[in-house]
Amino acid sequence: MTYCVGMMLDRGLVFMSDTRTNAGLDNISTFRKMKIFENPGERVLTLMSAGNLATTQAVISLLEERTKAPDDRDPSLMAAPSMFQAARLVADVLREVIEAHAQTGQQADSAFNATMMLGGQIYGGPPRMFLIYPEGNFIESGEDTPFFQIGEIKYGRPILVRAYRPDMSFEKALRLLLVSFDSTLKANLTVGAPFDYHVYETDSLKTGKTGRIELDDPYFQTVSRDWGTALTDALDRLPTYEF
Repeated sequence: MTYCVGMMLDRGLVFMSDTRTNAGLDNISTFRKMKIFENPGERVLTLMSAGNLATTQAVISLLEERTKAPDDRDPSLMAAPSMFQAARLVADVLREVIEAHAQTGQQADSAFNATMMLGGQIYGGPPRMFLIYPEGNFIESGEDTPFFQIGEIKYGRPILVRAYRPDMSFEKALRLLLVSFDSTLKANLTVGAPFDYHVYETDSLKTGKTGRIELDDPYFQTVSRDWGTALTDALDRLPTYEF
């Protein structure tokens, strides 16, 4: 399983993904699920993926190959004129890979499924973010949907819904995301550290601050511990139910 979040702020975009993949409790591995495509001064695109690992890796490999040798039949992600067209390109490649696997004779409907999230900015347009489904269609974030989640979304969603603010700083956004990821990994063993992040500032048109947060990172441990304490204290302060 996977957990990835993309968030739109007034200042830019923030992305975070876990790195755990599993094929059963005795077969757990670590794979990066975030890929950044960059042409400094012209575009920065962040792609995150959830679902079948072979499918997501095939999609990313095809996108990378086509940036090196683009042609009319296989357009390059680095040549897309807008974020919308970039999302269409990723959607087409995702559908192409899933259909190719399904035609090999193995017909399990969800066996090769994957969901992807694409966010970034291309010169001449604003930052945009898209959630791309395995069927090849997609939706765009906006004021009513300022953040997207893919993978194991239910455990980390409540804190995002309650605490997200579009004017929050990048630092507060990362703190919020770490609380969301902490809640998820405590509830589901198939999500795990380390966590990769990318912070993109609007109109910078270059890769922003990136990093990896390990499970034993002192700051993450402090956030996890203090959040648990704060929840307990808040519960104790609530009025007692009277029978």
